[in-house]
Amino acid sequence: MSVKLEHRIGVQAPPEAIWAVIADIEGWSVWNPIYPKAQGTLRIGSPLTLELALEGRKPEVIKPVILDWVPNEQIHWRLTIMGGLVRTTRYFEIEKLSDTGCIFSNGELFDGLLGPTAVRSLQRPIRRGFAAMGEAVKARVEATWRP
Repeated sequence: MSVKLEHRIGVQAPPEAIWAVIADIEGWSVWNPIYPKAQGTLRIGSPLTLELALEGRKPEVIKPVILDWVPNEQIHWRLTIMGGLVRTTRYFEIEKLSDTGCIFSNGELFDGLLGPTAVRSLQRPIRRGFAAMGEAVKARVEATWRP
């Protein structure tokens, strides 16, 4: 059994404008509240080095690996912790609704022997972090993109 946490938000911009913001991993430090420090390259199998900053918790460095990415559509990565007892799949997805409107989703699936148990105490800060990231993507994209 896995646990899924997700935040979805409407963005008044085309997929390309959203992609330009989320695919620039090195630029996340300028706008991303949940990952204030980020390094890495979008390449399948490539590791990322991210500082994870959740409300009420000390920031920690995580090192997920890119599973998949499709320009203007999605980024997925995998993180394994506690010797594989907790595995997560993090995703950012862009759903095109029109030429100038999309849904941006960011979420995570928690699985592994201890995944669902481990996430229970962190649900509130994770949900708040995902919401803050969604709002930040929306604000950044809508402030910079013009039809």
